[in-house]
Amino acid sequence: MNRVNRTVLVTGGTGGLGSAVTRHLLDTGWRVVVPWLVREELDRLGEHPNLHLVETNLSDKRDLDAVVTIAATDPDAPLFGLVNLVGGFASGQRVHEAPMELLDSQLDVNLRTAYAVTQAALPHLIRGGGGSVICMSAAATRRPFPGAAPYIASKAAVVALVETLALEYIDDHIRVNALMPFVIDTPGNRAAMPDADRRSWSQPADIAKVIAYLLSDDGAAITGGSIPVTSVG
Repeated sequence: MNRVNRTVLVTGGTGGLGSAVTRHLLDTGWRVVVPWLVREELDRLGEHPNLHLVETNLSDKRDLDAVVTIAATDPDAPLFGLVNLVGGFASGQRVHEAPMELLDSQLDVNLRTAYAVTQAALPHLIRGGGGSVICMSAAATRRPFPGAAPYIASKAAVVALVETLALEYIDDHIRVNALMPFVIDTPGNRAAMPDADRRSWSQPADIAKVIAYLLSDDGAAITGGSIPVTSVG
């Protein structure tokens, strides 16, 4: 096991993608703090001495502040990384058919959550002298498809947020990047699309490696990027 000297907060770290990311970061020597809501998802992670699971409702400010504080208060492993994986997908209706509430819900889960968690973590990253923030956008923002305007708009807003954060915090040595996967090969997506050709789907293990690179000192030159993570088949 690598020596632990930094902490990363991973939202959505118990999900289909998040569990792969969490395990990889633990394997590469991070102290990983993961907020969770669904108890059944904890079985995906098991136990690890550097894993800290915190029951958290990220939409509740007190819960959010509490989990960020837990991530930031180990003097031997200061908070350096934030990986925003919480998100949601909805499709099937064209704009004139979809209720406005669908846009609101997609903006809430895909943009507002990342915004709120990043906002809470930034003061700690500034005090610590820098860090790396990673958010999830989507390849569909560059290659849209019909019936998913609320989803695609919310993921495009994530790119705008990332580009702005990268500019605002460059002098604080905080780098901010977005990943742009295609469909991610998770059990949930396989169940939802059993007949799909999965050769071009983004693999969680590959995404985890890209995240680890962006968090590491080797990725120090990259900020404000929108980085494709799509399988070549």
